[in-house]
Amino acid sequence: MGSALETLCGQAFGAGHIEMLGVYMQRSWIILVASSIVLCLLYIFATPALKLIGQEDDIADLAGKFTISIIPQLFAIALNFPAQKFLQAQSKVVVMAWIGLLALLLHVGMLALFIFVFDWGLAGAAAALNISAWVVSLAQIAYIVGWCKDGWTGLSWSAFKDIWAFVRLSFASAVMLCLEIWYMMILTVLSGHLTNAEVAVGSISICVRVSNELGAGRPRATKYAVIVILLESLAIGLICMVVVLATRNYFSIIFTSDKEMQRAVANIAYLLGITMASHAAARVQLWGGQEAEKAQT
Repeated sequence: MGSALETLCGQAFGAGHIEMLGVYMQRSWIILVASSIVLCLLYIFATPALKLIGQEDDIADLAGKFTISIIPQLFAIALNFPAQKFLQAQSKVVVMAWIGLLALLLHVGMLALFIFVFDWGLAGAAAALNISAWVVSLAQIAYIVGWCKDGWTGLSWSAFKDIWAFVRLSFASAVMLCLEIWYMMILTVLSGHLTNAEVAVGSISICVRVSNELGAGRPRATKYAVIVILLESLAIGLICMVVVLATRNYFSIIFTSDKEMQRAVANIAYLLGITMASHAAARVQLWGGQEAEKAQT
């Protein structure tokens, strides 16, 4: 529901209407917080929902406990996503990188402390997720309020103006995004139906550049940005493919100690490598096309 903000902020910045970035961000906060309240019901009733679709009881119970524990993270993400798009539209990614790095270090430290020292188990993992998510959100908001005076002019009632038009655009963007990623989520859910459920179980910059150039009325620059990022993404995808193929018998050790799982990963490494290379280019074309389509609407 927040993906429309990517287009609107990029176009506003490209057109020189920087003061609208803060209004758009606040408008997105309202929508995402409301959406999070609705999603809380799904988090709370995750256990019976999973059992209803045939998941194993022990997996459904653990998943249900974990989803309830990470409800605070849901609201942190609702604040973080608009703040992230606010900064991305202005190419202020260095600050985001530093905040993300510090949050990562904090998160790893808390995981070690909560799980291995305090022995909190799954509750410790949830606590680490909640804290690190709120650290990122509050740090980004603090930077915006303190150092982004052009885009942030304070809380404004203008955020409620034309909010339904914003909701409609957000919903259309959400549908496109869901159609794109739900197949991965469906595979995750379906894996729980396998005999051994325990064993069974990138491209954002193109959106910013395309929306910036379209907002500034430079279609030729838009085309150039797409070509550059397409080649860059393809190169990164090929590098990742080579790394996966070269380490196909070893890289799964990072994620699991199960020998059966390691052999299964090695067997599908070729498919994974080819998928990474092709997906890198496909994502650029998809997101670039979506930004152009939303700009026309």
